[in-house]
Amino acid sequence: MYNRRSFKLKQKRIKNPPEIWVRRDDAFAPIVTREQFAEALAIIESRHRRFTDEQLLECLKDLLARFGTLSGILIDEAEDMPSSTVYRHRFGSLIRAYKLIGYTPFRDYSFLETNRVLREFHGQQCAAIVDQLRENGARVQRNSVSDLLTINEEFTASLVLARCRVTVAGNHRWLVRLENSLDPDVTIAARLSPGNQEILDYYLLPQMDTLVRKLRLGSENGIVLDVHRFENLSFLISMARRVGIEEAA
Repeated sequence: MYNRRSFKLKQKRIKNPPEIWVRRDDAFAPIVTREQFAEALAIIESRHRRFTDEQLLECLKDLLARFGTLSGILIDEAEDMPSSTVYRHRFGSLIRAYKLIGYTPFRDYSFLETNRVLREFHGQQCAAIVDQLRENGARVQRNSVSDLLTINEEFTASLVLARCRVTVAGNHRWLVRLENSLDPDVTIAARLSPGNQEILDYYLLPQMDTLVRKLRLGSENGIVLDVHRFENLSFLISMARRVGIEEAA
C-alpha cells in the first residue's frame, strides 16, 4: 500500500484520503483467513472505542445486574466491557467507580483509598522538604523509588507519615513505621493531625539501636522521645544549611 501520506518540500506531511491510496490486494500469501482477520480487527476497534463516563458506569451497572457482584477479574473477562484499567484511569480507582453506581463490595476496601491519598500526600511532602532544603543552600538527591533523601552527601533522611487514630476512650494514638530497610541517618516522622488532612508536628529521630521497627506515640511520650519533637522542620534545615567559613567563625 502506497500514497497514504504525502510530503512536499517545505510543507507539512499530510494524510491522504483512502480513495487515492495505491493498493495491491493479495500481494502476499495470507497467514490467516480473511474471516479471522476481520474478526480480530473488529475486536481491536471495539477496544479502542472512546466511552464517556456515563457509558462506562452504565456498562458497570449492567455487569452488576448480571452477576450480582463486581471485581477487576470479572470486568476483564467480560467481552463487552472495557478493561478494569480503563475504570482505574478514568475514576482513580475501581472503588470510586463502584461508589458512583451505588455498589458496596462485601469486603471493606476503604483503606485502599486512604492509602492512595496518603501516598500522594507523602510525595507532596517529600517534594516540599527537598524544596526547603535547596532554598537554604543544601544539596539534596531524592531516590526516585524509595524517596530516601541524601543531604549534602553527608547524611540521609527518610520521611514517614503517622496516621492519627482515635481509641475507644477518645485518646489519640500514632503508629510510626520506621523504614529500617533504608537505614536512614534521620527519620522524619510526621504525625498527622486528627482527620489526617495535615501535619501536626515532626519527630526527628536519629539512627539508634533502641528504636524498634514500630513506634507507638501518644499525645505525651516522655522526655526520651519528646526531646526529638519539633513544630516544623527549621531544625532539620539548620542542620543542612551551608555557611561560609567567615560566617561560621
